Amino acid sequence: MTAAAKELYARDRAAWRRWLEEHHATEDAVWLVFDKGRHRTMSWEDIVQEALCFGWVDSKGGKVSDSQSKLYVSRRKPRSAWSRINKAHVETLTAAGLMTPAGQAAIDEARSNGAWEALDRSDNLEMPAELVEGLDDNPVARRHFEAFPVSSRRIILEWIYSAKRPETRQKRVAETVRLAADDIPANHYRR
Repeated sequence: MTAAAKELYARDRAAWRRWLEEHHATEDAVWLVFDKGRHRTMSWEDIVQEALCFGWVDSKGGKVSDSQSKLYVSRRKPRSAWSRINKAHVETLTAAGLMTPAGQAAIDEARSNGAWEALDRSDNLEMPAELVEGLDDNPVARRHFEAFPVSSRRIILEWIYSAKRPETRQKRVAETVRLAADDIPANHYRR
């Protein structure tokens, strides 16, 4: 649970890595607090890359103050899907000799249980046949869907592909087509 995780301030990437070296196996999660704006000494990418080296992953962020932000970082669950960006980071980090045994174990687990490839279809914007069919039957929905930003289409496709049951997947396809007809991307926060 995110609320129970403690906050940790890390001034820079080296401090974050030192904390992970000492705590990656004993802590489950942390709200990493870091400076932003002109005082920034660590980027989002720095945080994510170090987390990956130890088998951890980032999720949601938040504001601490005008000069600080925080990012929830936790031990990666075995079936947690790997994004294209994180897989590219892994390649770079491994080549640089920064990957730790804990990070490599998370990668090996993901490769063996299918989590490594779980997002490939949505990352490649491959549409399931039933979505293609639904959009073919509704030209207005198709036009709107194709005009959505790539990031929105990826979010929608990941949501459809992640359905555990066929009936859930079909409901998500139907909702996607119905909302697209009104120029609304499915599975997006709406007020």
